[in-house]
Amino acid sequence: MSDARTPAQIEADIISRREQLAVVLDEIGVRVHPQTIMGDAKARAAEAVDRTAGRAYVAVNRAVSDVKAQFVTEDGAPRLERVIPVALVAVGVVGLIASSKRRRKK
Repeated sequence: MSDARTPAQIEADIISRREQLAVVLDEIGVRVHPQTIMGDAKARAAEAVDRTAGRAYVAVNRAVSDVKAQFVTEDGAPRLERVIPVALVAVGVVGLIASSKRRRKK
């Protein structure tokens, strides 16, 4: 069995390879174009920011839920044994700040 090809087959093969090479070169040109590179970099940065913001949101949401669980029962009723002492401390701190500001004005 011979693998002899005719000149027309060789020419058709060359034309086909040339067209494939042109497509590949066009793709490479698009990939290395500065706008494409900048667009890819922006997309990666936005993805990183979104991922970081998502993690931060989850962490904050978990912390808020943990704090809320300390002051509210599962059915939504306030835990007075915890709310009242915290409220008294907050009122005391605000009172101390207000009295220290009055002393500074005098």
